[in-house]
Amino acid sequence: MELIQKTSDLSAYLAADEAINHEHPHVREVAGRLAREVEDSYAYARLAFEFVRDTIPHSQDSGDPRVTWRASDVLEQRTGICYAKAHALAALLRAEDIPTALCYQRFDVVHGLVAVRLDGAWHRQDPRGNKPGVNARFSLGRERLAFTPDHAAGEADYPELYAAPHPKVLDALKGAVDRPRLWESLPTAL
Repeated sequence: MELIQKTSDLSAYLAADEAINHEHPHVREVAGRLAREVEDSYAYARLAFEFVRDTIPHSQDSGDPRVTWRASDVLEQRTGICYAKAHALAALLRAEDIPTALCYQRFDVVHGLVAVRLDGAWHRQDPRGNKPGVNARFSLGRERLAFTPDHAAGEADYPELYAAPHPKVLDALKGAVDRPRLWESLPTAL
């Protein structure tokens, strides 16, 4: 699948916004701590991915009722669904000047992940969190995502790369008082 930038200006994929608030002190602190552990952008991107995937539980898996959507809140509260974890990873990567896009897949509901720009190309990564049957890995080669759409069943990969969260995703996150209610309002298509 060919990934499509929604904007040709690469600097848009480095920008901060209300969800990917990489200028927040806590995001900066975490990014700085991770950056001190590695020698280059590739190693940093892999470490940031593993940090979000492995140390921030997916709230559905852990049973956490809280809804987070702002990157700083995800990192501070250590919880979030796929969209929120994607926002946190995007913020950590952008804090270290690595262009990062938000992208989506469609299953019963829309699933969120990121694409990182390294070695002159976009590479999708899924920081959702592993569990039995889910084994996402950081890769610049063959994708190692959490889920593979069954196109015959109507599932899909959306090829668009967004600089900011899709409005339907952000509206669902911001409008939910808890995770059970969020589950009732997740977008089923973009």
